[in-house]
Amino acid sequence: MKKILVLGAGLVARPLVNYLLDQSAMTVTVADQAFKKARALVANHPSGTALELDINNQALLKKTVSGADIVISLLPWVFHPKIAALCLEYRKHLVTASYVKDEMQAMDAAAKEKGLIFLNEIGVDPGVDHMSAMQVINGIKDAGGTITGFHSYCGGLPALENNNNPLGYKFSWSPEGAMLAATNDGRYMKDGQVIAVPGNQLFEHYWLVDIPGAGAFEAYVNRDAIPYREIYGIETTLNMYRGTLRNIGYCETWDFFKKLGMLNRNMKFDFSEISPRQVIANIINSTGEDLKKEVAAYLKIPEFALTIKKLDWLGLFDDKKLDIGTCSVFDMFAHTLQNKLIYNEGEKDLLIQHHEFTAEYPDHKKERVTATLIDMGIPGGDTSMSRTVGLPVAIATKLIAEGKIDLTGVHIPVLPEIYEPVLAELKTLNIAFTERKTDLGDSVNG
Repeated sequence: MKKILVLGAGLVARPLVNYLLDQSAMTVTVADQAFKKARALVANHPSGTALELDINNQALLKKTVSGADIVISLLPWVFHPKIAALCLEYRKHLVTASYVKDEMQAMDAAAKEKGLIFLNEIGVDPGVDHMSAMQVINGIKDAGGTITGFHSYCGGLPALENNNNPLGYKFSWSPEGAMLAATNDGRYMKDGQVIAVPGNQLFEHYWLVDIPGAGAFEAYVNRDAIPYREIYGIETTLNMYRGTLRNIGYCETWDFFKKLGMLNRNMKFDFSEISPRQVIANIINSTGEDLKKEVAAYLKIPEFALTIKKLDWLGLFDDKKLDIGTCSVFDMFAHTLQNKLIYNEGEKDLLIQHHEFTAEYPDHKKERVTATLIDMGIPGGDTSMSRTVGLPVAIATKLIAEGKIDLTGVHIPVLPEIYEPVLAELKTLNIAFTERKTDLGDSVNG
């Protein structure tokens, strides 16, 4: 029996835990500082155990990690190096859905020396995006083709019938994570030229994209796409872009939220004494007598602008106090979003992932290949976000436990021995891409 430790019982944990509990050759311990969440996930399953664990309780954390065979960290990425160090100390495999940071990559040699795999970026984005892209890329290469362009898009959104709030968005993952991502710098390549997008201009730099079978969306750059030319083995491409999909109007609204200071982590208030309205008045040095008009002037937009109406709908012009104690404007805004942009009972989310490739072959034929995943949440059940993040993690963990993935070192899922079995298993769970090919003619004769 393999002992699996899951650290974190948040929004994406349930499908992962259920999948692992269904495996006959493993036991699963779910640890979280909120014991009720952990207990709810394992319920009364005979192979499941819930544990109350504060990540800062080093003694209990060490004891818990040492008793496992494979550790899955669903914690915020800042905790991964700490968990990884313990996995090295106690010789445990590690699986996460987070991006590989320098601190994690630095453990590659030590993990190899101890015969361990630290598999990261095995969620949906990053994760399924890598795996599906590599499957198409290697298929084109096997046919003798060369990749000349790559665009990849991913977005987690409300399903069309449940897109019923003015922001066009609901949280199926951490609001704090989405807010922090709104400050990232970005880079991509267009016709051989590197385009840099500073974080303060992230939402000014977007375009519209049509996703077959889903509709039109805004796309803005997702982090730095340039390293993936080498990671994916497509150094020949002159176009390399990774983007995030959102509903129309999102980028402009969030650009104004940022300019208003809603992501300020340094400015703090006692929210038992001050209301959101007073906070905004403080930020823009307003008396608050006609706050909507003054905010509009501060943002240099009309008073009737949709952003003003969205701020009003969120309750940020209200005098009602919030029961959140002393915290930053960022925390206040996260609390507000978490309580307003929610999925009601029976509502569905939508997960879209879409790749576009251009390729050229030795006979000078050019081709366009698209691969599209459109996945819906289950009404009253798991969200699409939780399934597409949690299930790849769970499948990879099972494959490691069975010895079917026997690589060592720090990895992301770009190798066939990882992505082929994971994608095959996801397909049996109805998470699969639709591939389309279009002949673009002859590059010599036009």
